[in-house]
Amino acid sequence: MFAHCFTCTKDVLAAKRIAAQLATSGIGVLRFDFTGLGSSEGEFANTDFSANVEDLIRAAAFLRENFAAPTILIGHSLGGAAVLAAAAGIPEAKAVVTIGAPADVSHVLKHFGSSLEEIRSKGEAQVTLGGRQFRIRRSFIEDAEGHRLADRIGSLGKALLVMHAPRDAVVGIDNASRIFLAAKHPKSFVSLDDADHLLSDAGVATYAARVIDAWASKYVPDPAPEVADETAGVLVRETAQGRYQNAIVVGRHRLIADEPIAVGGLDSGPTPYDYLAIALGACTAMTLRIYANHKKLTLGRVSVGVRHGKVAAQHCTDCGAAAEGREGKIDRFERTIAVEGDVDAPCETSLSRLPTNARCTERWKLLRLSSPGSLPVLQWSRCRRRADAADGGTARVETVASIIRGWLAAALVNATSAPANVFRISSRPSSL
Repeated sequence: MFAHCFTCTKDVLAAKRIAAQLATSGIGVLRFDFTGLGSSEGEFANTDFSANVEDLIRAAAFLRENFAAPTILIGHSLGGAAVLAAAAGIPEAKAVVTIGAPADVSHVLKHFGSSLEEIRSKGEAQVTLGGRQFRIRRSFIEDAEGHRLADRIGSLGKALLVMHAPRDAVVGIDNASRIFLAAKHPKSFVSLDDADHLLSDAGVATYAARVIDAWASKYVPDPAPEVADETAGVLVRETAQGRYQNAIVVGRHRLIADEPIAVGGLDSGPTPYDYLAIALGACTAMTLRIYANHKKLTLGRVSVGVRHGKVAAQHCTDCGAAAEGREGKIDRFERTIAVEGDVDAPCETSLSRLPTNARCTERWKLLRLSSPGSLPVLQWSRCRRRADAADGGTARVETVASIIRGWLAAALVNATSAPANVFRISSRPSSL
């Protein structure tokens, strides 16, 4: 559940972007307008911080009754203070995230400027906030000054992630320090570097969401796997983010498909042709392994490279039946198989007998690599084997890897340029 900033709405860019990115990772997010703002009913002048806290608790009750109670509470700016105060009233919540939040509710009173004394003396006044007029009453000030947020933070009893920009000109970084010091473990802090208070940069919001996803996985377990529906297959649905981005659901797995920026996409995931190449490469490696295991043959680690291109049908001399009678260009996938270490002669012979898709043409190339160091080694599976499951070691290793992966993936995606030898990491452990 996401709580927006003071006088903002659920449609502020930071809220929309973070919620959308979390949704692509399989985390459903409820955004709503506090009373008197956006699409919500009521008068803003009649509200205060306590009313915002009550709104959060009632929104959680709605989710509990109609869907499922929220397990992660996220609050931006004063919304961050609100989720800290409301967390005790939402027992199902396991993790709380604050983004640019003040450590004291009365911090918001600084925005009233010279109108503050007028409100105290006359009981109410019109205050300009973000270019809009709001009527603020004395009761709002008294309520804000009456809250002791530090006490709520100290007794939070939930995992806490504090996210803040060091150069936040609205809510200073010292607020993050005070929140962090008041909280008990487990707690974490992540710097949002050069972000502004409203997280105006889309890349920063995406980065924040990816870190939240990775961090929360430690404290919010995945739901029990659903019974497989053989008729369900794969679900692909537009995300409304960019022109081509689609979310893919395959059982409990969540993926993204997109197009490169050059053709109008966001480059947030592999293209449909990439997925075809992935399927071909994975099927090839698995088929070889099945064959080798079944025949009890020696086969080192298999690596399959797949390249896709379009060639004129009349010029594709090795496309066989796929090019016969065709005009224009056809899609051509070239598959290269590399095997690390020794290969039994029968196993090498079997490479040429692998089933060939009628629509694809492959050229075979067997590479004998002189040493294991010739191929890059991904350490994910090795870390899992070394960890002691009995004392929770596996969970700790996977959590650390997940957080590093989320941070690194976001950093690489947001980078304007990267060295040629840096490859991007997928957002899911299964992909590694």
